[in-house]
Amino acid sequence: MFSSTAIPSASVDSRLEIPEGVCVLTYSHLNAEEIVDLVRDDAAGAIATFIGKVVTRLEYQAYSKLAIKTMASIVQAASQSISRSEHQPPNQITTSPSFLRCALFHRLGTVPVGEASIVIAVSSPHRKEAFRACEQILEEVKEKAQIWKREFYEGEDESSAEWKANQ
Repeated sequence: MFSSTAIPSASVDSRLEIPEGVCVLTYSHLNAEEIVDLVRDDAAGAIATFIGKVVTRLEYQAYSKLAIKTMASIVQAASQSISRSEHQPPNQITTSPSFLRCALFHRLGTVPVGEASIVIAVSSPHRKEAFRACEQILEEVKEKAQIWKREFYEGEDESSAEWKANQ
């Protein structure tokens, strides 16, 4: 006998607040301005952002329970590994971090052409650290997070689209 109860998807909206910022997996449209606002800080001399946009139709799925934790550990590792640049005078001892806050948002589900699939915003006292952190976080999410994508190309049958690692 078959059950009428649907099996819950592992790819669900998820949000995790950590001291270094916030990580989000969502089926909702990503609003870059609102995401950048999450990292604003009076001590920040720079906010670097990366907005990955879809050039063909993409569909994203994730093992959200694990992916959100992986995303948080990536942000935490970046906050500890990004060192102060030469903007910091060598004889000046400071306790201010090189990385203030990060917001990492990734879309789930079908993302239409032109919409953001990932937004990363990092605030930092200096631009070099913010840019380095943004790039490191992006590359590690693509390499480590339990998120998969399915690419659809114009003129191809939708059944030929294959799931692959989000790289």
